[in-house]
Amino acid sequence: MTHRFAFLRRFRFNLPQRIAAGLLLLFLGQGLWLTSRQTLSDRDYQYARCGREMWERPAPLAGYFTSCGNIHDGILAYRIAGLPLTLNLLAERGLDHFRKPEDRVVQASGEVSTWELRHQLTHVLLLLRLPFLLAGCALGGGLWWVTRRLYGNLGGYTALALYCFSPAIIKTCIAPNPEVLAALGVYGAVYTCIGVAHAMQGPRRKWRPRILLLTVAFGIAAGSHIAALPVAALLGLVLMLWVAEGRRSQVLPVVLLASAGALIVVFACYGFSPDAFSYLFRSASGFLWFSLDPVRRYFSTLDNAGVTVAAASALLLYLGLGRSRYFGNTAPLLCALVLLPLVLTGVPGSPWLWALPFLLTFVAGVFADAYEGPRGRLALAAAGAIVALQVVFCLLSLPGLL
Repeated sequence: MTHRFAFLRRFRFNLPQRIAAGLLLLFLGQGLWLTSRQTLSDRDYQYARCGREMWERPAPLAGYFTSCGNIHDGILAYRIAGLPLTLNLLAERGLDHFRKPEDRVVQASGEVSTWELRHQLTHVLLLLRLPFLLAGCALGGGLWWVTRRLYGNLGGYTALALYCFSPAIIKTCIAPNPEVLAALGVYGAVYTCIGVAHAMQGPRRKWRPRILLLTVAFGIAAGSHIAALPVAALLGLVLMLWVAEGRRSQVLPVVLLASAGALIVVFACYGFSPDAFSYLFRSASGFLWFSLDPVRRYFSTLDNAGVTVAAASALLLYLGLGRSRYFGNTAPLLCALVLLPLVLTGVPGSPWLWALPFLLTFVAGVFADAYEGPRGRLALAAAGAIVALQVVFCLLSLPGLL
């Protein structure tokens, strides 16, 4: 009989995992450094106030879900931003049993004292940002897992190093916003779709856990930006149809089932309030258009020089070397080309940021092919120089570090 915790015995924390963990710790350290040099903004107060209302006092105003109105620009980001603050308040209430009556957070009348506000302000900035920094680490871990599985250790290190020293990603993770959550959801959903398509070639008992994971990934994407759900579903559907030979008739029902489950997740994030949930579809939060301005701004910024050089080099190698043009490299390139020019017209958003993990996956795949070519050492040295270039520009962009 198989032990129920047999997967724990298969887990290894060897040198590749240690190197990846070290890079992610450097990523987290950069985020904490930038956080320590920030001050609370009006947007922080909005996320803190409305996020806590969702957990502690739903529907404080008649006809509205929170005092911020009916949220339609990323309900999941508000929930995640408010959760640490609410948990902190619960912990303080537990510690009230060991405080003097005049110092307690919750007074005998049941009102929250001003002491709570003084106490919260000393670390609310970190509590607000830590969930998004951890989401950035989760996205980096997912990127490394995918690229290492597809392209080997060197490919995984290349993608993760460029990710961990990308100023655009780091700066996104040090402010409450839904972008890093949407990037995590879209990237996870697309590659989970590919995993489900591969599993469909085997017994049905292996489908269920992957479909459940796909529903969670779709739910994260939809809860971050409702427009991210159809984007992720369409990309995943195309790639599943590409992979699932002989099972293509079952692909669409799987994607629709996972999408329906994702909407249930979003409905739960709205506290199962039909009015607040319906406002999501009556607003313009799902409107998309195309523009090359965000792409030009990203690739023309000096802080992103290493990623720009890596992407241009990988594209040239992909077009010039036939051995690099296969599904593992073409799929992330296709996703990046679709996501880079997208813009949200109804709410603030950065779909070009959702494309960066796919772009780095493409770079890792093409570079890994070059590492295994006749001039592998030269390719490895060139890639190392590109990564070093990105590291230097990233560190230079951190205020007060150098």
